[in-house]
Amino acid sequence: MANENTQNEPGKTKNFIYEIIDDDLKTNKWNGRVHTRFPPEPNGYLHIGHAKSICLNYGIAEHYGGKFNLRFDDTNPEKEEQEYVDSIVEDVKWLGAKFEDRILYASDYFEQMYAFAVDLIKKGKAYVCDLTGEDIRATRGTLTEPGKESPFRNRSVEENLQLFEGMRKGEFPNGSKTLRAKIDMASPNMNLRDPIMYRIVHAEHHRQGNNWCIYPTYDWAHGLEDSLERITHSICTLEFENHRPLYDWYLDALEIYHPQQIEFARLNLSYTVMSKRKLLQLVKEGYVDGWDDPRMPTICGYRRRGYTPEAIRNFAEIIGVAKRDAMTDISLLEFAIRDDLNKKALRRMAVLKPLKVVLTNYPNQIEELEAINNPEDPEAGTRKVIFERELFIEQTDFMEVPVKGYHRLAPGTEVRLRYAYIIKCEEVIKDEHGTITELRCTYDPDTRSGTGTSTKKVKGTIHWVAANHAVKAEVRLYDRLFTLENPGAKDNWLEYINPDSLTILNEVYLEAALGSMKPGEQVQFERHGYFCADTRQSQDGKLVFNRTVTLKDSWGKAGK
Repeated sequence: MANENTQNEPGKTKNFIYEIIDDDLKTNKWNGRVHTRFPPEPNGYLHIGHAKSICLNYGIAEHYGGKFNLRFDDTNPEKEEQEYVDSIVEDVKWLGAKFEDRILYASDYFEQMYAFAVDLIKKGKAYVCDLTGEDIRATRGTLTEPGKESPFRNRSVEENLQLFEGMRKGEFPNGSKTLRAKIDMASPNMNLRDPIMYRIVHAEHHRQGNNWCIYPTYDWAHGLEDSLERITHSICTLEFENHRPLYDWYLDALEIYHPQQIEFARLNLSYTVMSKRKLLQLVKEGYVDGWDDPRMPTICGYRRRGYTPEAIRNFAEIIGVAKRDAMTDISLLEFAIRDDLNKKALRRMAVLKPLKVVLTNYPNQIEELEAINNPEDPEAGTRKVIFERELFIEQTDFMEVPVKGYHRLAPGTEVRLRYAYIIKCEEVIKDEHGTITELRCTYDPDTRSGTGTSTKKVKGTIHWVAANHAVKAEVRLYDRLFTLENPGAKDNWLEYINPDSLTILNEVYLEAALGSMKPGEQVQFERHGYFCADTRQSQDGKLVFNRTVTLKDSWGKAGK
């Protein structure tokens, strides 16, 4: 992720995390080491917020010549699946983060975590509690009132050891007992009021099978994993700031290696939701076509839509790292992909809503015209496009009664066909319902593009495809999934799903060169936007293209 190295460029302001690491290196706090990690729970697919965290953590490791771990926080067997593990590995690799052989799992440390828990019990800092989850919540207190101590808080070390061993052996049913840390039920920090370390869950784990029936909570496991992996900087989002004292308490109580937890603002993106619960609901209730639906904010969804890893990394660089939560406008992400594809994507012509044009004075032949592949990249060269008597143009490029300022085709007016000739509309053909079905036009043979032989000027230039040599395809016009800037803030958030988030066009005609497009390849349809061949449904004999992004921010123009 070379873009992260811009942290070292002259005049580039370093974010506060880089400043902390710089100070640590000056004082030799970690013996010159920098070691970060990305610790997702495999209970869903990664989204763009996770991408920000991956770019940050890996970017730091790369910048300082350190190490980066991919670690699965697989401590909840009821919600985790191998499918999610596989998708996360694929997404992290696709983004460009390199973790070598360091794919690690919390479940690999279960035995060591258990031993740490036994150590805390022996130190009198943990106890087995028989209160139900509901009772624990009821006795926790409030921000202004202290909690109430459990009646089981003062069990002897011997009894706690015996009961905890029984929990491990499966002697007790779900919810009947927990292991809690003995800290302070009057602490102003609610997280320190005797938090739960282990709960009983009789469920099969996707890696451990039925070896365990007690599972560590996130707060208990997180710091231990960091410690065992010798992480130097444990970078979390802001919702874990109030959990840091507990992170520190566990490591200090155990007297083991103690990484530094640092919090940064998570990504909140406009016109979307990023709660795993809400995303799962969208999938399960059929509002979208799976986790990789191109309207989803998942990394696999963006990949299928045609986004590039470079664009997402650049987006992460643009928005930076902050200490306070804020809403990021999705137009910044769209800018990043436009900027990237403008340099890379080949230009091709595609007619999304076709209207037939017959050039009555053009000979019955085909002609090959030269077209530019990418004006931003001279090395991309040129291509040949077929020109013939029968063409397709966009329906919107003709107006029978043109309005003021309309510079495209109309009865008796002229327009230039891109890379080709100037044509004039002579006759409009309609069906019995009055619908325009065909235009009869003439072409000026002296106006071929690139010859420099004509002095004739016209105001409008439109694209086209040769009717008998075009490739037919399906095109999916994707737009923002929600009409509201912050739908997640609403209880009735599903009511704000954009009814126009997907428009399917079944009769689209493409220039012949697009027939060889491979799934996942990006292209610019001239005057329309950036598209990619769908990775799931585009195949030999059936071409399906997804719109990645429009050429301009149409939402901004419409005032959103």
